[in-house]
Amino acid sequence: MTVELEDLAATSMNGAAPTADPLESLARRLLVEIGEDPEREGLLDTPRRYAKWWREFVNYDAGKIETVFESVADSQMVLVSDMQVWSLCEHHLLPFNCSLTVSYRTNQKLLGLSKFARVAHKHAHKLQVQERLVADIADEISSITGSADVAVIGRGEHLCMTMRGIRTGAVMTSAVMRGVFGQDGPHRTELLTLANSSGAALRR
Repeated sequence: MTVELEDLAATSMNGAAPTADPLESLARRLLVEIGEDPEREGLLDTPRRYAKWWREFVNYDAGKIETVFESVADSQMVLVSDMQVWSLCEHHLLPFNCSLTVSYRTNQKLLGLSKFARVAHKHAHKLQVQERLVADIADEISSITGSADVAVIGRGEHLCMTMRGIRTGAVMTSAVMRGVFGQDGPHRTELLTLANSSGAALRR
């Protein structure tokens, strides 16, 4: 069961002190295990900050994501590129950032522009692997819009590779392409052309 920050901060009816978040105890134990002193000045408030960050991250509220409008033209391609999200590698609990491009072909419904980012963050704010992240986003976009033609491309740098092990920075690309985007043809070519050109424009 998720522990809410408001519940942890609330005092009891008899005026007792607020209940500490259990994550604070874990943070103090971690500091001790890596040879630090959680009672020294610079670390006194670290367990509380650590607990607060974890709760904020995993309890992220994407808000309303199902806002759609009547499509002005069926089978029109919509593409939103270079959305930046952060997630956590479930193998090492280290962050990875991911630049996401999401596209779909309209089928009577247009998804509100901000909802692309809300859907992306909804699935990023949990323990993830990049391959599942892009698949989860594709599933959600398809479900909301009713379109079978959906593509999600993710380009991510994973600190579990950059900071540990081989310690080499690299960008990993993973993609889900469904419907017409999964077939060789003009729709797939148009998608890849637009995705690559938008990324190049931002890098200039």
